[in-house]
Amino acid sequence: MKAQRHTALPQVARTRGAEPLKDEVYRQMYRVESNRSGAEVDLALALLRAWTAADAEPPNGETRQWLRKVCPICMEMIEAAEQPHDAA
Repeated sequence: MKAQRHTALPQVARTRGAEPLKDEVYRQMYRVESNRSGAEVDLALALLRAWTAADAEPPNGETRQWLRKVCPICMEMIEAAEQPHDAA
C-alpha cells in the first residue's frame, strides 16, 4: 500500500470549493445584467457566501484576491440595478 500525500489533498479541496462560489457569483452577475427580478439580492447573497468561505481558507487564499477584484464590480452592478430606470 502506498503512503498518501496528505498535504496535496486540502489544497485541491480548497480549489474545488472556490470554483462553485465563483460560478455562482458570475451567474448572479449575469442575472443582474439581464435585469432579472431579485437578481441584486441573489448576487449580494452569493458574495456573502463567497466572503464567508474565503474567511475559512488559509491566509494565502486565491479566493480572497478574486473577491477583491470582483466585489467592486458587483457592487456597481447592484447599485445600477437599484436605480430607477427612465421610461423614455
